[in-house]
Amino acid sequence: MEIKIAVLAGDGIGPEITQQAIKVIDKVCRKTGHKPEYSEGLTGAIAIDKTGNPYPEDTHRLCMESDAVLFGAIGDPRYDNDPKANVRPEKGLLEMRQKLGLYANIRPVTTFGPLLHKSPLRKDIVDGADFLAVRELTGGIYFGRPQGRSEDGNTAYDTCVYHRFEIERICTLALNFAMKRRRKLTMVDKANVLATSRLWREVMQELAPSYPEVEVEYMFVDNAAMQIIQWPRRFDVIVTENMFGDILTDEASVITGSLGMLPSASIGVHTSVFEPIHGSYPQAAGRNIANPVATVLSAAMMFEHAFDCEEGGRLIRNAVEASLEAGVVTGDIDDTAPASTSEVGDWLAGWIEKS
Repeated sequence: MEIKIAVLAGDGIGPEITQQAIKVIDKVCRKTGHKPEYSEGLTGAIAIDKTGNPYPEDTHRLCMESDAVLFGAIGDPRYDNDPKANVRPEKGLLEMRQKLGLYANIRPVTTFGPLLHKSPLRKDIVDGADFLAVRELTGGIYFGRPQGRSEDGNTAYDTCVYHRFEIERICTLALNFAMKRRRKLTMVDKANVLATSRLWREVMQELAPSYPEVEVEYMFVDNAAMQIIQWPRRFDVIVTENMFGDILTDEASVITGSLGMLPSASIGVHTSVFEPIHGSYPQAAGRNIANPVATVLSAAMMFEHAFDCEEGGRLIRNAVEASLEAGVVTGDIDDTAPASTSEVGDWLAGWIEKS
């Protein structure tokens, strides 16, 4: 089967980590009978520098014509430190999500035995934690209108807007994920304060009876933030709106011990995007020290969600487990004898080739 993959390496460490994922993808394709075709596109700060647009039309066309998008990272200190910048790299990410209809971000939070000691939480708290966060991605306060500042510059405003159809599709997706897992779903909101959250609860209460096997609970976001840290093993599938999901999934990422270990998939109407959850880490760019595993595990999700190839995902996850057991890891995991970014990529690709 021929597969077309758009590679949007982006900024900072993006080119280095996507290169390692491609090494792994190539080896998996040889095992599974797929024939990959890669095409590169610009996005983020590098796209602004070259075209003035963080998500150029050529890049969007490339994504639409591909079977999946492998995404690196975006962000640049030049824009982070300039609050008056008219165009920002992150705008390209939001535009891509909107144009591709990427309404759902899927983030698995899974602990790894060899890394339990790296978590800031006690081993007995995090050991066995395994839940899936389903975040709505194209609505809410990040996209709400009106948005702006007053003419005198002393007042700024953002609006949080959700439509019933947006909530229905993300809740339905989350319920279906719960059916495939341990059949427990936690909806996170702020229904005691926000009208949008009350609409979320109303929609979920309408949908839930069609999934009688799934236990549905409702939790305020502040309580959820506390319980994710205190009892992460109590969660199976979490579904929530855009901003809450952004914050909670970053909080949950520390459970594993390293941001460099967590993948994600953004799926929706058109081509799905697979990317690590970490940022562009500009301090490490070009130094061959960044952890590529989150990007590699995102490729595992790509095989499963975009190519319907469970074997490919399993091969990659087994390779990652083996690398952790063997101690072939970057400095964020073990700084005593760290492997480089490319060495980790080579090791994972070699393990898959030999398996």
